[in-house]
Amino acid sequence: MKFLRINHIGIASKDLREVVTRMNSLFDQTPTHQEEVKDQKVNTVFYSAGESRLEFLETTDPEGPIGKFINKRGQGIHHICLEVENIHEALIHLKNKGVRLIDEQPRKGAHNCWVAFIHPSETGGVLMELSQEA
Repeated sequence: MKFLRINHIGIASKDLREVVTRMNSLFDQTPTHQEEVKDQKVNTVFYSAGESRLEFLETTDPEGPIGKFINKRGQGIHHICLEVENIHEALIHLKNKGVRLIDEQPRKGAHNCWVAFIHPSETGGVLMELSQEA
């Protein structure tokens, strides 16, 4: 399994409007992409960061993953997303090694990519997302 790059860093946020205002004010940055990902119960705003991106996530449901994360830990880094060549092969590779996965099959994420999450107990407490471009 080969990582192509860090695709993005996901940051849980309570208010995307505040994020956009702050990013514009502090860094003269405007979003490169905005999207609702209904399956994950979030609204997202992306910013370019060189070859990578910052993804800010706002929950659309307090019982969704980001809502629960913010209630438990507050705002901050939620996950790191690694881009892979073939997400199906990557998941098979990890399953064969006995790695605990949150998603055993990929699902659609932002930018219409295929995504799957590795349980943080396997990665030193960091939630890792694998992503393959559509």
